[in-house]
Amino acid sequence: MREVDVAVIGAGPAGLFAAYYAGFRGLSVAVVDALPEPGGQVAAMYPEKLILDVAGFPAIKGRELVANLVAQAAPFHPEYLLGTRAEKLAHLDGRPLLGLAGGEQLHCGAVVVTGGLGSFTPRPLPVADGFLGTGIVYFVPQPTELAGRDVLIVGGGDSAFDWAVTLQPIARSVTLVHRRDRFRAHASTVARVRSLPVRLVVNAEVTRLYGDDQITGAELTVRGGAVEKVPASAVVAALGFTADLGPLAEWGLTLDRRHIVVDSRMATNLPRVFAAGDITEYPGKVRLIATGFGEAATAVNNAAVAIDPAAHLFPGHSSDGS
Repeated sequence: MREVDVAVIGAGPAGLFAAYYAGFRGLSVAVVDALPEPGGQVAAMYPEKLILDVAGFPAIKGRELVANLVAQAAPFHPEYLLGTRAEKLAHLDGRPLLGLAGGEQLHCGAVVVTGGLGSFTPRPLPVADGFLGTGIVYFVPQPTELAGRDVLIVGGGDSAFDWAVTLQPIARSVTLVHRRDRFRAHASTVARVRSLPVRLVVNAEVTRLYGDDQITGAELTVRGGAVEKVPASAVVAALGFTADLGPLAEWGLTLDRRHIVVDSRMATNLPRVFAAGDITEYPGKVRLIATGFGEAATAVNNAAVAIDPAAHLFPGHSSDGS
């Protein structure tokens, strides 16, 4: 059993900013995440996407935002426990006792849960069974790996269209297929893809993949029965994902579906357990990265007071005394 002032569960943007803020307040920090690298869903799902609604950045790629957040926290030396799942929560001597996969325990002054939507699993492409690792991908952490290839993107949401924008300049060809003629993606992104040499095939599904050790093509069946074979050496299945709170659902937290209910202090119903970011729920909640940053600061400052009642809730400005 190890002692730490604050355990942050989730290494997405809100969690990384919470790690910085806890360090700024002079608290020791451990950041726990089941993913093998920091960044959460941003790093796993859209590292190359331009994010346009982070204050102070007209546009910043997801990967760069994560790198900046890690660098911001680095002077305070947070400990990253990556590829590790937080499984159990109890209280010992009035303080949270966090049990990790593998048996390690963290005795914490406070816990801040910033786990986004919880653990997430990509929705599978039904015809892709047996092809994973040979041309089928659900995330594209390194777009350059698809350079010069015929890319087939399946889906109609933001991720599908973001990948079309990112991959079109470097791929030999890009085809996007969607089972409907309406898209869930942001209208401006759809308009941008329409302006690019990207082929859009609507009211169609991928019904067969060709290739042995490597995908060479795909069969598209259009509503009405027409069948077409298209070249494809890479298939990006951007069909969304299913989210699961996992062990957090068994901790006794008050939940609203998959979200943790918090008050204005970002406090949960459990003592010394706070939450911030997309995982939280309260009246008027808006799920944005920008909102998560403010919630993380609120959670950490209130956690600091829970740890030391003599501490001030307002820490002063980061520029003071510099």
